[in-house]
Amino acid sequence: MKLAEVLHPEDCTLTSDGQAMLNKAQREGIETVWDRYTAQSPHCIFCETGLSCRICMMGPCRINPKKPDEKRGVCGADAHIIVARNFLRTIAAGAASHSDHGRELVEILKAVGEGRAPGYRIREPEKLKNLAAEYGIDTAGQDDLSIAPTLAEAMEEDFGTSRKSIRLINRAPEKRLELWDKLGIIPRGIDRETCESLHRTHMGVDNDWLSLLTHGLRNALADGWGGSLIGTELSDVLFGIPRPKSSEVNLAVLKEDQVNIVLHGHNPLVSEMIVQAAKSPELQKLATEQGAKGINLVGVCCTGNELLMRRGIPMAGNHLMTELVLVTGAVEALVVDYQCIMPSLGTIAQCYHTRMYSTSDKARFPNAVAFEMTPETALEKARQLVKEAVMNYPNRQPDKVSIPGRPVKQMTGFSVESLLEGLGGSLDPLLDAIKSGKIRGAIGIVGCNNPRIKHDAAHRTIIQHLIANDILVLDTGCVSVATAKAGLKTLDAIQQAGPGLKEICTAVGIPPVLHMGSCVDNSRILVLVSAIANALGTDISDLPVAAAAPEWYSEKAVTIGFYAVASGITTFLGPMPPITGSDKVAAAATKGLEDIVGACFIVEENPEKAANLMVKHIEKKRGGLGLDSRQ
Repeated sequence: MKLAEVLHPEDCTLTSDGQAMLNKAQREGIETVWDRYTAQSPHCIFCETGLSCRICMMGPCRINPKKPDEKRGVCGADAHIIVARNFLRTIAAGAASHSDHGRELVEILKAVGEGRAPGYRIREPEKLKNLAAEYGIDTAGQDDLSIAPTLAEAMEEDFGTSRKSIRLINRAPEKRLELWDKLGIIPRGIDRETCESLHRTHMGVDNDWLSLLTHGLRNALADGWGGSLIGTELSDVLFGIPRPKSSEVNLAVLKEDQVNIVLHGHNPLVSEMIVQAAKSPELQKLATEQGAKGINLVGVCCTGNELLMRRGIPMAGNHLMTELVLVTGAVEALVVDYQCIMPSLGTIAQCYHTRMYSTSDKARFPNAVAFEMTPETALEKARQLVKEAVMNYPNRQPDKVSIPGRPVKQMTGFSVESLLEGLGGSLDPLLDAIKSGKIRGAIGIVGCNNPRIKHDAAHRTIIQHLIANDILVLDTGCVSVATAKAGLKTLDAIQQAGPGLKEICTAVGIPPVLHMGSCVDNSRILVLVSAIANALGTDISDLPVAAAAPEWYSEKAVTIGFYAVASGITTFLGPMPPITGSDKVAAAATKGLEDIVGACFIVEENPEKAANLMVKHIEKKRGGLGLDSRQ
């Protein structure tokens, strides 16, 4: 099946570079994610509503979504139990993925301290010491390398040791901690909560839908305030705190006359070493000997976001662009680690001269070269990999190379620390802007792309509406590429903002959309809103803030949404999660959680309607704080 038989490129993606490459893929007979999505239609109604169960071998079972109360699974589970079990397993998988990412950063920190990781070093010693202090470690008289393994071992205990609570949860406002304690959802250990989720969902264990959903909150908090937050903090310690810098975005960041290496995945363990290797005078000289003018590194997805934030390395695209990056025919090497990497990429790479390298022992892909990197071997392996990419340059097929358009400028690097620095070391200017109404509030737009929704269209529509209504936008993950390609991360974009936001952005010298990092870096947003709540002496749920995932697809996104809601941040979703098979679970998620944790999910796939709902939510929260409201 070819794309032209079922869809037109302009129906698939809003982006001009994406449309150009989809046309090229059609001409060259390359199957893409949109072809496969269409081939899967119509989708299984049992799976879409969460009413299929394959947990045990007495099944698999399914319940008619039109008559959910008339049938039970073989074990006797009704619709509510089946939906809640499936939902909790999704949360557990998402928590495991991001928290395992955090664990790898802990392992790198320990290796650095023990002298086992050539090429890595402590780039932010002050942040290292501050983290150590949070874990009760006395750093007096110790150097960075002696602090590192001690801190790593203390963080390892957050993963594997059952405590009353994980350590970094204490960054949450006191009112929020009191609520979590009352509800019994303070996470005791990062791995413990995920393990317990799998135990609870085994046949014959937890068969109360509300109990299952409540533990989902606890499991998600273990990730957001545990594994993910550890991952973000240690990435800063090891690779540097992001600070504002300029870069570029879209497929045109690929260079026709250079060796192009695309870095994809989520873990900076590999990509940081590739960056070092690519700067080697020896390998740069080798590139010129092979006829290239240099070595060009570009990122996609969250590995790209990590490099963009810290090194200014340009972004070629987001999740639904990864196949199309290869269709340019200009990529010598695609280097992947884990998460959000389509198994199709190796097959598409074989249609060109591109070589795909899989660098993590936990993530293997069809038609990719297994090229495992560890902290001990990463620098040496990175040099070898870059050399292979350089030697692949002469194998390009010029008649297959097509790089569309021109790069778009963007500003990036807005960590919590850099924001505070830009505000003069205090949150007061931001708080004053919110109180005065010049900034009505802030919304974190996060997450993925999904072929069910026109690529990047929902992201762009919603964000343009928000900034026009004086709402500051923070973004992470794949949406950050959508906003950058739309020109919303430049100072010129200030002209699209409402009068109050325009005044503040002009004064501070920032765009109205701030890039906060990769999807694991949603923890930065938690830290920021907690600081604001503490400064105002209130809880997160009282603030004029919200979160949104308009084009989400992954299990990680479900977990992120759950820890945002559990933290008191109402979260707007595009696609409905697979929970509609249970009216009880669906009602709890979209209404009932408001009474429990002060926030809930609001599902609206139409981006214009979703944007209006977000503005109304912000104004309602302003009124609740006694601030002026436009409602």
